Amino acid sequence: MDWPAVLPLFLTASVEWVEAFTIVLAVSLTIGWGASLGAAAAGLGTLAVLTVASGGALSLGLNLHVIRFVIGVFLLLFGVRWLAKAIARQAGLKALHDEDVEFRETRGRLSRGDWFAAWLIAYKGMLLEGLEVWLIVVAFSLQSQAWLFDGATAVIALLLVFVAGLAVRAPLRRVPENAIKFMVGAMIVSFGTFWTLEALAGDVWPAGDWSLLALEAFYLAGGQALVRVMRRGPRRVTA
Repeated sequence: MDWPAVLPLFLTASVEWVEAFTIVLAVSLTIGWGASLGAAAAGLGTLAVLTVASGGALSLGLNLHVIRFVIGVFLLLFGVRWLAKAIARQAGLKALHDEDVEFRETRGRLSRGDWFAAWLIAYKGMLLEGLEVWLIVVAFSLQSQAWLFDGATAVIALLLVFVAGLAVRAPLRRVPENAIKFMVGAMIVSFGTFWTLEALAGDVWPAGDWSLLALEAFYLAGGQALVRVMRRGPRRVTA
């Protein structure tokens, strides 16, 4: 069980589930909650099959250093993408993600389609957003072998988001998504750096797992410094 990975895994899953819920909510207003939740359940079922298959196959017969290197590189690529978007949004170079806008756009697509097309939108929305959660669960679980624990963490995040969403019946626009992505992006890049260098050079971290805190602080401070630099440049906001 890898406790330092719990927070980034939980927050990553929460952000993705919020986006999935927005799509499911929009579809429910067209084809009803039963059909919309059925499509979401089908998407989750697909993700469950992928998780079971990866847990049974990817962890067999792989060298620990190879696992750490592959995971480290993947987390670096994934985390840098999140961190770069968060920096650009905070600097005003990229528009903030707006769940209300996504909700209206989804409703607009639904108004031009039929029942099955709406069902597919809910299914694909849950599946595609969930795939990012699945990739993170696989990455952390290959390192820690805590498949059930990591999967349960993602499921708990899913349940909390959907319970909160059903209670308010509206997009979860109060979630500070960019701040979460900034923090989680720095966390994931920190894990990627830690595992990649450990795989390439062995025990290079004198403080062990505590080095993750120093890496997190470094990437957060560096990200904030980039925000200040980018704010001084020409301003052009993109979607």
